[in-house]
Amino acid sequence: MKKYFDFKGHDTNYRREIIGGLTTFLSMAYILAVNPSMLSLQGIDGVPDEMKMDMNAVFVATALAAFVGTLIMGVFARYPIALAPGMGLNAFFAFSVVLTMGIPWQTALTGVLFSGIIFVVLTVTGLREYIINSIPMEMKMAVSAGIGFFITFVGLQGAGIIAADEATLVSLGPVHDSGVLLAAFGLLVTVILMAKKTPGAIFIGMIVTALAGVVLNLVPMPEGVVSAVPSLKPTFGAAFEAFSEPSQLFNTQFLIVVLTFLFVDFFDTAGTLVGVASQANFIKDNKLPRANRALLSDAVATISGSILGTSTTTSYVESTAGVAAGARTGFASIVTALLFLSAIFFSPLLVTFTSEVTAPALIIVGALMASNLTKIPFNQFEIAVPAFLTVFIMPLSYSIATGIAVGFIFYPVTMIMAGRRKEIHPMMYWLFVIFILYFVFVSE
Repeated sequence: MKKYFDFKGHDTNYRREIIGGLTTFLSMAYILAVNPSMLSLQGIDGVPDEMKMDMNAVFVATALAAFVGTLIMGVFARYPIALAPGMGLNAFFAFSVVLTMGIPWQTALTGVLFSGIIFVVLTVTGLREYIINSIPMEMKMAVSAGIGFFITFVGLQGAGIIAADEATLVSLGPVHDSGVLLAAFGLLVTVILMAKKTPGAIFIGMIVTALAGVVLNLVPMPEGVVSAVPSLKPTFGAAFEAFSEPSQLFNTQFLIVVLTFLFVDFFDTAGTLVGVASQANFIKDNKLPRANRALLSDAVATISGSILGTSTTTSYVESTAGVAAGARTGFASIVTALLFLSAIFFSPLLVTFTSEVTAPALIIVGALMASNLTKIPFNQFEIAVPAFLTVFIMPLSYSIATGIAVGFIFYPVTMIMAGRRKEIHPMMYWLFVIFILYFVFVSE
């Protein structure tokens, strides 16, 4: 096992990998509750039952999709990157495709399946890896830093430290709220542990915060330890039902759905891979080793997830929390995958790790990733502008893909105007056109 994952070459051991894998799991375990709630359109009045997915079945599908995708990533690609149904993609699935367009959720799953199949083709031909390797290092660092700002914003928002405001869009939240104080306590503990260079500081910080929350009655006490596994029957294989009615598949609306799933997952995954890889110092000569394997793992996970009954499965930026805790190889992903599998049996325990508990991990990791800004030559205006927009737009638009799109549209423009046309990779022109078309025809 040590030889296969090259523990020596990555200067790691079982303890660090296990802590890293566990930290990643705890940082993204919220998806086990959020995804079923979102896809079942819970809490929305007046929605017909046929438009709602079975919440319990989606819970199992979410856990199994995360297990399958993360396991493949760990064993095949050997990266400490976890996968699960993606946030943003599940919102598009539920609210745009099903609720607004009126497309049956079974057909929406077929759209996810199609996008996964297209991903496999693009990956096998090497086009996805070629595109990622064509991105200049400065923009890769901008993507990484942007993801850092993005997940910090997610953490601050989840903790209630940053709240919505009608006048200014966002503002400081209720600082005297118990949840905010718990998150602030966790952040303080984690910062102290990080400053003292304590191994597994982020993981320990979450554990201490969770225990404090339980003791002070700020975090739900688990009602039990083990629960029965819900049936997967309501969603399993539903993605194939649309094939019996070809009219649902061969129309412009369905094409837009597939293209949107394809676009967002493509660049969310690319951004996440670059972010995690740069955090762990995996990128060599502006290339990510075994990138094709990582991308293929992501594509297969999407296909598996659609068959199980959930929206697009993608790589998670929360994997950077595990990397910060010590994860360096695919063994950490195996640990995370097994924890997702076990979650279907021990789901009551997950209620302890609320957004207030996991927020400090996201904030700290965001700060660590922001250090990539130092690798961007901001004294060169033609690079500074697209890099800055990439970083700035991600948290403001609440979308990694949108941040990448805006920055990559400006990059060839500023470089050409600065007389540096020869330094632009030909693929960047194609990406420029693709992103323009996306904003014109697909983006809402």
